[in-house]
Amino acid sequence: MSTSADQPSTRQRFRRWVSLDVTSGALLMVAAVAAVVWANSPWRDAYDSLISTEFGPESLHLHLSLAEWAADGLLAIFFFIVGVELKQEFVAGSLRDLKLAGVPIVAAIGGMVVPALFYAAVVAIGDPEALRGWAIPTATDIAFALAVLAIFGRGLPLALRTFLLTLAVVDDLLGITVIATFYTETIDFVMFGAALAVIAVFGFLVRRRRPRWRGLIPIVLIPVAVVAWALMHASGVHATVAGVLLGFTVPALAVFGEKSSRTHQFDVAVRPTSSAVALPVFAFLSAGVTIVGESGIVQPVSIGIFVGLVVGKVVGVMGATAIMTRLTPLRLPDSIGVRDLLPIGMLTGVGFTVALLIAELSFEHGSDDHASAAKAAILVASLVAALGAAALLRLDARRQREPDMNRDGIDDRDIAVIE
Repeated sequence: MSTSADQPSTRQRFRRWVSLDVTSGALLMVAAVAAVVWANSPWRDAYDSLISTEFGPESLHLHLSLAEWAADGLLAIFFFIVGVELKQEFVAGSLRDLKLAGVPIVAAIGGMVVPALFYAAVVAIGDPEALRGWAIPTATDIAFALAVLAIFGRGLPLALRTFLLTLAVVDDLLGITVIATFYTETIDFVMFGAALAVIAVFGFLVRRRRPRWRGLIPIVLIPVAVVAWALMHASGVHATVAGVLLGFTVPALAVFGEKSSRTHQFDVAVRPTSSAVALPVFAFLSAGVTIVGESGIVQPVSIGIFVGLVVGKVVGVMGATAIMTRLTPLRLPDSIGVRDLLPIGMLTGVGFTVALLIAELSFEHGSDDHASAAKAAILVASLVAALGAAALLRLDARRQREPDMNRDGIDDRDIAVIE
């Protein structure tokens, strides 16, 4: 018989609720809609004034606008979660076994290369100057994509969520590599080296024996992480890279007799902040595209992004998977068939958060028309991809499934479904 002490507190229930895929996606949607409504209302000048408000110490290269604080600071929390997920998947999860991870990894690569080519083909003809935005349609928003799958994918194999998560995590890894490589103009190697040194200190502290390490989180670990972030920002490398590297240092296997890995513990501890604060606030401060009274929203940049996300993602994911499964011994995971890849490919077209970040990095020193057109295209393409994926998921769920969906000659055993 359970006692009141066994029941989760209101705070614990709230943290679990905001960590759900559906809740996270809904908060993102509400924040984006609120931003677009405000930016196209009679009070849009107030929105522009809000996101342009600057504060922070100039001496530390941290005198930033509110929008920049969201993109450089709050998104570092989200990318810390990405780093933790990557560490967990590489060490103890789906990316540990290449036979299982090979197909979604190749699908992720195809889902980045093909949209970039589609974008480049469209823009090269009409506006070659905008080619620097080639990486915008390569991004996939994990939170939004998983939310759509959770709502509309009920009855489909649970392995489909793992496949999408693996694909999206690899997509994020490649995305952060692109940001660090192609959107870094100059690097202060002294600051960069100092950032890596502080990250190493964080890695040492996070491996301390329990229970003492838990007391270090508010007193030492958070300040150390903030210092690493500030040094990374000062180095010229995008500060979100610090978040990923900090996440990579967390142990992915249980240590000192603990019941769960510290990657899991940090995920549980930090994800609510990422889902309820970091991502919605970033979306609110970045998605406010003014369309009323504006001209030039429809241009090669916006067309290229839309085609890349809505068409290129599907072609890239399905094409890469088809090549991999036909030319190599690798097969899709148990209980997943080729027909399931159409809605999954469409889901990867929900770019949103990371796509908005890359759009800001691509056109921060260029034309405001390019930036506005890019953001508008991201919002429209993500909405179309989400709606298309939702319809395809429901259609797929209604169709009868075969005993051997992945065509590996063995009847499927992993038949758990999304509930």
